[in-house]
Amino acid sequence: MKSDDSRTTLSRRAFFGCGLASAGAMLFAPSVLGSRKMEGAEARYYEKLSRNLVQCHLCPWECTVRPAGRGRCEVRENREGTFYSLVYGEVASFYNDPIEKKPFYHFLPGRTAFSIATAGCNVECKFCQNWELAQRRPEDLPSVFMKPKALAEAAVRAGSAAVAYTYNEPTIFAEYMIDTAAASREIGLRNVVISNGFMNPEPLRDLCRVIDAYKVDLKGFSESYYEKFVGGRLAPVLRSLEILKQEGIWTEIVYLVVPTLNDSDKEIREMCRWVLHELGPDVPVHFSRFHPKYKLLNLPPTPISTLEKAWRIGRDVGLPYVYLGNVPGHPGGDTACPACGGKVISRIGYRVTGFQMKENRCARCGDQIPGVWI
Repeated sequence: MKSDDSRTTLSRRAFFGCGLASAGAMLFAPSVLGSRKMEGAEARYYEKLSRNLVQCHLCPWECTVRPAGRGRCEVRENREGTFYSLVYGEVASFYNDPIEKKPFYHFLPGRTAFSIATAGCNVECKFCQNWELAQRRPEDLPSVFMKPKALAEAAVRAGSAAVAYTYNEPTIFAEYMIDTAAASREIGLRNVVISNGFMNPEPLRDLCRVIDAYKVDLKGFSESYYEKFVGGRLAPVLRSLEILKQEGIWTEIVYLVVPTLNDSDKEIREMCRWVLHELGPDVPVHFSRFHPKYKLLNLPPTPISTLEKAWRIGRDVGLPYVYLGNVPGHPGGDTACPACGGKVISRIGYRVTGFQMKENRCARCGDQIPGVWI
């Protein structure tokens, strides 16, 4: 395992296989670590009801939770009428990733993001790529308790340009994410969120005050697909995308193309038109290749020809920044200038191999390329 700083980076697989004491010692002084599993911290975005019931307002499920019960995400628990987050600070995975892995293609290309996750999610995609984290309860996984400031300082030591909230669904650890993002900003780091977008407006707007970029996994473009294969709803995700635009947050979209389920020309065209008309042409859209995973093992990987067709539909609709994901070496991973057609960023997998920009403009013709470059 190679990293920018071997003292500050630990792969997810290695993290699960090592002792927590040694894992924490790589990054943090003993004073910032602790054995807090299941102790929790009081949640935000909830209200107390009669008979010690509580109602969560963090995500669109709006769970009403009885005493000793938990919400659908399994990480928020009612203790005698007070709601607790069981994953505040309980980091189950951390790694210094290329920002392109998130993927962000128009945000600090070639830099790294200190990526963290806890257990849990508020939906259950049948094709979940990180189910070992996302579809687990807090007590099912080892974790290291990391205070927000200490995590931000660790990211600096790792040489990261940003902290990324990723791997599982960051919405379910919103309190920790907001606090960590604020601490990270104080020492000059950016903050990026990799999310399903299934979040209520109030916490999302609070989050927007301390973050710089947000990547939304748009699972499909029909309510029936969301209901059957995601265990969620489409409308709140579209609402989140609209809020991100209103708040001025740099946004990119990933659409995992699942063969026979969400890959029709009609659905992809409708999605691209919605992005163009509601969010604007500057939003990059990544069509990502599906691989059989979790509970959806009966389908083959997405044919590359299907991804290329989706790319053509997006461009025909009028989106200038359309990409193919999970296809290393394909030219669909490069960024081209819409004005002159020349490559401004070349990529192989998660690696930037060519950069032909001057500040935020094409080095050839001077046309402005939207994004966050410095």
